[in-house]
Amino acid sequence: MSSAAKSLFVYGIYILALSIFLIIAPNLFLNLFGFPTTKVFFKWSIYTRGSAIFVFTIFVLLGFAGLMLILFGVVDFLSAIWTGLALRQTKKQKR
Repeated sequence: MSSAAKSLFVYGIYILALSIFLIIAPNLFLNLFGFPTTKVFFKWSIYTRGSAIFVFTIFVLLGFAGLMLILFGVVDFLSAIWTGLALRQTKKQKR
């Protein structure tokens, strides 16, 4: 395995561990590092996931990646919309 491959492998393990921890105990982790709790974090994620399709499209247009990368952006974009709608529904229910 090349050095670059090792670095991506270790980064992948880090992202996997972080993802699992955020699924199991998000507020514990967020509070530990001084971030707002999940409701605000969910809102932030809408913007970051929603913008992925634009970044991925630019990568494809510049020839950095194949066309299929846009499919990942579509999934991120649609999941961001879903989260936004769910947060809006939760806000309406609390009124």
